[in-house]
Amino acid sequence: MKRLTYAASLLFAIVVLFAAEAQAEKKIGVLVWSDESRYTQAKNGALEQLRKDGFGEPQVRYIMENAGGNKAKAAELALKLSSDKLDMVIAVGTSAAIAAAKEIKNVPLIFSMVYDPVESKIAADWKSSGNNTTGASPKVPMSQLISVMKQFTPVKRLAVLYTPGEKNSETQLKEISGIQAEFQIKVIPVPLARKEEVASILADVVGAADAIYLPGSSIVGSSVEAIVETATKAKVVTVSHLDDLVDKGVLLGVCADPHAVGALSGAKAVKVLKGAKPSSIPIEALKKLEVIINMKTARAGKIEVPQAFLKLATKTIE
Repeated sequence: MKRLTYAASLLFAIVVLFAAEAQAEKKIGVLVWSDESRYTQAKNGALEQLRKDGFGEPQVRYIMENAGGNKAKAAELALKLSSDKLDMVIAVGTSAAIAAAKEIKNVPLIFSMVYDPVESKIAADWKSSGNNTTGASPKVPMSQLISVMKQFTPVKRLAVLYTPGEKNSETQLKEISGIQAEFQIKVIPVPLARKEEVASILADVVGAADAIYLPGSSIVGSSVEAIVETATKAKVVTVSHLDDLVDKGVLLGVCADPHAVGALSGAKAVKVLKGAKPSSIPIEALKKLEVIINMKTARAGKIEVPQAFLKLATKTIE
């Protein structure tokens, strides 16, 4: 009888222990827009920061989801995460964050790689979202990008490739258009609605522009090699604020490091997990930006790189 009582007590203690551990475990959903390297780097940066600050496995169970660059899939996964009884959701990429913000209202939503959360209607203001969100942005002031570009070559006509309906590229086009008079350039908006249109449109673009800006557009991202090849053959400068596009061949980049953006969002997630309200944590963009030049592209197009510009560059791709 005593043995039965002891066994029952031991079983009860084990059940209580496991129940306490289960209660202590936090569950965090992670919704990534696509497998593009900038999103992977940002996700890794956020998770590394969380683990560094004591929020790694097994104390936290991470539920990983990837929308595969599909808005319908992002909406479906956001709805799933909203019903999963999570302690937090991390969304990487503007389209992923927009989908998550629509569905997730009752738990903290921390975003990363969202270019302009206010313009995207995720947050009310950079100082305070006014809701359950906060996060980090790879935003690059377009004035800084244009200034760097003009130090490389005296651009007068800048073609901006964008995808209608995609917030990032629309926002970047709007910002550049607003400063064209200040920098004495003519902005040529070039809408790309389908990947199949790119080749035929580019033939006209390289004849009309001195430089081409490649923003955060899914179609641009999937066509970057073809865009760069056509532009380089015509000795037209390509420029972007996205470092993975420069890695793929774009000539010039003024970029925020995606891993660092992710780490910044991870630090904000830690503050929330320790008790802070998301709305009390300002949304930030990185202050330190990289100036990158792809020397392989310069050599392929026999494009002369000014010595003064090489001193300005913080990174070269050989």
